[in-house]
Amino acid sequence: MSDYKHLSEAAQEVMKLSNKERIQHILKDRWVGYDRANEILTKLEDLVAHPKVERMPNMLIIGDSNNGKTRLINYFFSKNPAHDNFAGQSIRVPVLLIEAPSDGDIDHLYKKILDLLISPYRPNIKSDVLEDQVIEVLGKIDLGIIVIDEIHNLLIGSPREQRHFLTALKTLGNALKVPIVGAGTEDAFRAFLTDPQISNRFPVERLTKWKLDTQFLRFLASMEHIIPLRDPSNLVEKDIATKIYAMTEGLIGEISTLLNQAAVWAIKHSKPDQPECITVDALNKCCYKSPSVRISHQKS
Repeated sequence: MSDYKHLSEAAQEVMKLSNKERIQHILKDRWVGYDRANEILTKLEDLVAHPKVERMPNMLIIGDSNNGKTRLINYFFSKNPAHDNFAGQSIRVPVLLIEAPSDGDIDHLYKKILDLLISPYRPNIKSDVLEDQVIEVLGKIDLGIIVIDEIHNLLIGSPREQRHFLTALKTLGNALKVPIVGAGTEDAFRAFLTDPQISNRFPVERLTKWKLDTQFLRFLASMEHIIPLRDPSNLVEKDIATKIYAMTEGLIGEISTLLNQAAVWAIKHSKPDQPECITVDALNKCCYKSPSVRISHQKS
């Protein structure tokens, strides 16, 4: 393992596997912490531990598509699993994670919550009765925080339905005395602004695009440390770092996808007399398409 000093200990262990197994490892979801994400994670942990007060704090996590929102909240969810809580009177659910329904219907969100908690309901149940049932069921568990991903889906509904969705969130938080966190795109932020009472309750935390700066280079170094390739890629060098930044347009999810594809290409095309690493050539030949290129193709 001493031959792979450019890798973390875990990645050095992966180097013992076959090429096929290494590729499978590279393509798995993984979490790489960085300053801004860690700041938001700390604030989320604070919300979970917040005592019940009359007006609970909430949060709205805003970022571009594929810029790490879902990866962040899934990581947060994985670090806070539900458990039986034998010392308490009910099960402990530190984080209830749910995805906003694609049609922006609050009743469908309520039904998703009840389905998640295996709580039956009548198919033709009225909206107000459904809301009461959700509040009753959630009130019986030791709940820390509700996280709603893809919350910009509420924009699918009419303006009246959007207002109803936002008002229902406020009602849910007031009744349960738990923080509510929404994660979505800038469109969600604009929707929340339509109701001053709601927007005041949901301060915004933004996951912005990377800048071509020291933090970006530090992130690339962290990624290189965990991608199991035989030789160093030196991703922090100017030419390749600039190339990665330009291709991915500063989006963290795109950076991960590009580096994964380039690493897989490097393994598949490795030769005994050549380094196995991510190069500009690998970036160009791994069949990755930038977000703007993909959008342009969809429109044409």
